Amino acid sequence: MSSLLRTADLPARERADFWCSAISEAFVPLDMTLANGETFRGQMRSRSLGVMLVSDVAADAHKAERTRRLIARSETDYYKLSMPLQGYCLVMQDGREAPLTPGDLAVYDTSRPYTVAFDNTCRMLVLMFPQRFLRLRPHEMHEVTANRVSGRQGVGALVSPLLMNLVTKMDEIGENQSLQLADNILDLLATLFSERLGKQGTPPPSSPQTLLLRIRAFIEAHLDDGNLTPDTVAAAVHISTGYLHKLFRMEGTTVSRFIRERRLEHCRRDLVDPDQWTLSVSTVAAHWGFVDAAHFSRLFKATYGVSPREYRLTRDAQGGMAVSAWETA
Repeated sequence: MSSLLRTADLPARERADFWCSAISEAFVPLDMTLANGETFRGQMRSRSLGVMLVSDVAADAHKAERTRRLIARSETDYYKLSMPLQGYCLVMQDGREAPLTPGDLAVYDTSRPYTVAFDNTCRMLVLMFPQRFLRLRPHEMHEVTANRVSGRQGVGALVSPLLMNLVTKMDEIGENQSLQLADNILDLLATLFSERLGKQGTPPPSSPQTLLLRIRAFIEAHLDDGNLTPDTVAAAVHISTGYLHKLFRMEGTTVSRFIRERRLEHCRRDLVDPDQWTLSVSTVAAHWGFVDAAHFSRLFKATYGVSPREYRLTRDAQGGMAVSAWETA
């Protein structure tokens, strides 16, 4: 289940180096500055939850920096989300600062420089997951990094208690539930940050940004509809099909590609859902609009690196531990 590392198990002279190395290995390479290396105390309990790493970190005053030099050595881009459980921390990225108190949260991008600073002892929840599993575009996420999200109002008031409970119940979550729970958390985070995007700059109701949020919400709600097409999407949000295509071109994609990507992701989730293991691969594919099983298999392999049947069998053989993008990204 969860793993535990702590400086208390080591001689005092080894603790600082151990902590700096262990944190960089668990997350991404970081430069660490400890307020007092001789007396420093740190502890981290972590667990993989689907494609997500969940960590409960307690440490004395220190600063962690992600520099351009360290970024150049990394191959995979992640998002990290931090939420203090006790104490205070400061998240800095993209020229913004997010001062966080218990229950507040902020997201940051490991592909760009950032700093997380602790003036005193702090206990914090950290989530880390590959960027492509959050259904928001990178340039959209750029607008919300290092922005404080209150855990006491709006969608943040729903997310914060869930994440707090996740820490306390980490070891009680079975492997069969872990993947679905991680997917649900990612969906909720996407909703949270979509709400933040809608509030920032107060865009008018007809702005491209607001329209895209409405369009994506409609598509997500109708992915299992075999008649979902650009024409039906455009009609649902009362714009022309040509303008719909223009909006997605501005995003660097197409309507059809977005629909296909979202359907593939739902298929991936269902294939590793224990409650749906009795369904054939073709049945799962057909439910999400892929009526040609061979075409679906080719698309799935091009996206996830293995065939849908191999993906399901590998997870089953490992007793519920998916060889997901967490391991292969």
